[in-house]
Amino acid sequence: MAIDLARYVRDIPDFPQPGILFRDITPLLSEGKAFRAAVDAMAEPFRDAGVDRVAAIEARGYMLGAPVAALLGVGFVPVRKVGKLPFHTYRAEYALEYGKAAIEMHRDALLRGHRVLLIDDVLATGGTLAAAMDLVRQSGAEVAGVSVLIELAALDGRARLGGAPLHTVIRY
Repeated sequence: MAIDLARYVRDIPDFPQPGILFRDITPLLSEGKAFRAAVDAMAEPFRDAGVDRVAAIEARGYMLGAPVAALLGVGFVPVRKVGKLPFHTYRAEYALEYGKAAIEMHRDALLRGHRVLLIDDVLATGGTLAAAMDLVRQSGAEVAGVSVLIELAALDGRARLGGAPLHTVIRY
């Protein structure tokens, strides 16, 4: 019997600012069967895709990416905000509504030719995931696909992913 995972996502209006509807996944994370079903659903299309590593974006992406990596039997690579990683890094910038932000990944996290599955909790405008794809490419690895728990379709973030295979579990 399939679990309706959307019923475990709580809507929080006006967070973090007025006019934003935040999709809160903490109820899903706190319910064991729903959490397991979400991880299984995110991993399933990539079980036979020859994935060598899973890379996930902090912080909520880690909560999903690490168990996906364990399920697939591959290593996990953290993608972090600037200045949080202690070794040599690749860096990629992306645009925010007002200004720019950047993320980093250790230079030794991926090898040339690795096939990488990118994981995040939400695909909104696609800027962060596009930047993560840039980090993967800087390392000489390739993006095997992108898997997100939630896609906010009206924001058309998938258009920024350059045609990479995208799997969405819940679509709003």
